[in-house]
Amino acid sequence: MAQSHKLNLASQGTSLKALFSGYLMVVAVGYLMALVQIQLTHGLADGKYGLSVDDIVYSYYGNRNNSLLENKLSGSMKPMASDEDRAAIVTWVHQGATEAAYEATGIKQIFEANCIPCHNADSGMPIPDYTDFKNIKERAVVDTGASFQSLARVSHIHLFGIAFIFMFVGLIFSLASGVPKPLKVTVIVTPYAFLLVDISSWWLTKLNPNFAWMVIIAGGAMAMSFAFMWCVSMYEMWIMPRRHTDERDALLDE
Repeated sequence: MAQSHKLNLASQGTSLKALFSGYLMVVAVGYLMALVQIQLTHGLADGKYGLSVDDIVYSYYGNRNNSLLENKLSGSMKPMASDEDRAAIVTWVHQGATEAAYEATGIKQIFEANCIPCHNADSGMPIPDYTDFKNIKERAVVDTGASFQSLARVSHIHLFGIAFIFMFVGLIFSLASGVPKPLKVTVIVTPYAFLLVDISSWWLTKLNPNFAWMVIIAGGAMAMSFAFMWCVSMYEMWIMPRRHTDERDALLDE
């Protein structure tokens, strides 16, 4: 007759542990890739590696001393063109960014060689199509950061996607028996609360750059809660059973 198992991670069978561990491993790699992506996009908004408050301000509120093209050329798009080509584009922007000058001064050729291979309608990426001069002209004006349309699109994607990720990570972590109930509940709720803070702070920073700190604080809180749940879950599945059996019940309402 099969033995009954207490409802905790340590007492589960190898198959269920493998299922949980596989999911946690893949999600952890995905989280790391998201951090890399943030560093290579928002983290270069000020032209320097590493995420800073200025990067957040430039990404959402904008760097209103320059045009979006100038800010991109000195930030995340800097490696995409030579110093000479970037200087030529900046000069063209300062001279009014007219279509006549775009055609006559070689700026069009610079865009075709360095920008349009990615910035085209067939790329499948959520970036402007620079085969249409109108899209270039729109980005040669003062940089006001992310548009409200893009914020709405990215907000709903993050709210749905990240909520699902933390639901399953939290479900696995809820079976950990070695964490006091108040701490467990706090850690499970933290990413949801700070996900709302994170998304809200994008919109608030768009209106006022002083809210940029909230983006970093919310992102850090979510990362710490994820790391804590991940480490505790893996420990209780694979390391703790080698040391002792666990007869505790991990139900949150016990």
